[in-house]
Amino acid sequence: MYTVFMTSTSYPRNASDWRGRFIADLVTALSKDIDARIHLWAPPGTSPPTVRRATRAADDAWLERLMAAGGIAASLRRKNVASIRTAAMLLLFLTKAYRRHRFADVIHAHWLQNALPLWGGRQPLVVSVLGSDYGLLRIPGMTRLLRTVMTSRACLIAPNADWMVPGLETAFGDLAAIRPIPFGVGREWFKIERRAETLQADRWIVVSRMTPEKLGPLFDWIEPLLAKNTELHLFGPARQDFSPPPWATFHGPVTPHDLKKTWYPSTRALLTLSEHDEGRPQVILEAMAAGVPVTASDTHAHRDVIAHAKTGWLVRDRGDMSRAMTALNDPDTNLDTGQNARKWVKQHIGTWDDCAARYRQAYRDVMTGEI
Repeated sequence: MYTVFMTSTSYPRNASDWRGRFIADLVTALSKDIDARIHLWAPPGTSPPTVRRATRAADDAWLERLMAAGGIAASLRRKNVASIRTAAMLLLFLTKAYRRHRFADVIHAHWLQNALPLWGGRQPLVVSVLGSDYGLLRIPGMTRLLRTVMTSRACLIAPNADWMVPGLETAFGDLAAIRPIPFGVGREWFKIERRAETLQADRWIVVSRMTPEKLGPLFDWIEPLLAKNTELHLFGPARQDFSPPPWATFHGPVTPHDLKKTWYPSTRALLTLSEHDEGRPQVILEAMAAGVPVTASDTHAHRDVIAHAKTGWLVRDRGDMSRAMTALNDPDTNLDTGQNARKWVKQHIGTWDDCAARYRQAYRDVMTGEI
């Protein structure tokens, strides 16, 4: 029996909440291990009965306010006095939580900033790294602070995508093992059926936060390509001032249930032209597992999961977008691409149970020092 103390600044409030859903899915999969006792420090939400909440009332209240404000990443991007105060409060709450859990056999921190208060300790550490962590590493002195955390303990840094390995090796490879651990996909996504007769003529969807960085040049590239019967549907959270063009339909946040039952069986493709720091975008993996072709901007994160013209389409300009839409409007090409994508996810990503097994091995390795 061993104890894992896990920290995260994002967690879904309930089954319909999209925020931090991957943390909840991982926790659920890890909780199936009868040899592991998980203590979770994260925003309030539903977790398996065998998982022990590690927050106090003050933690919960502060974390709820943080989630309502858009999370720690959104706060840090503002670069003002309030963001500095938020960062300081996070470190204070985490410092106290880590002190209360000195008994844990291994610490699992999601995001590098959540490991900062651990300097001077010796508990084995696993850190999940996402693309947004690269913004943190650009802050002067941050790499040096994180290296201080790693000098006295066995440490394994687990980026969720291969493309992040070289940068992390350069920054921390002499102090920590760098091992990519991809997140998993729920089994139910693989069960979605897509057939030629169910594909709606020219229906395309976007599932994303509605921000300029996440949408990228989408509207500029799509508008000249719209045919009379083309539909563009937008799903995701947005600020009150978000104003999509009149030819696009904005639905607001969407539940996984609605994607599985209504949208993924009938859409031509998932579109994402994000220019945001990404690791391995979970929404892309879920769409691919569902057999939905993805048309994505040609970035590190997207090249990591999409083989161009085989499991999806990578686009660099409006001409590429036009060619992708033309190809995927052919039902046979569309379904073949989707099936190739599903096979790739099964082989290279797997389910959340597969992901949990990878993390359990990481825990054993840092606890025994065999890294």
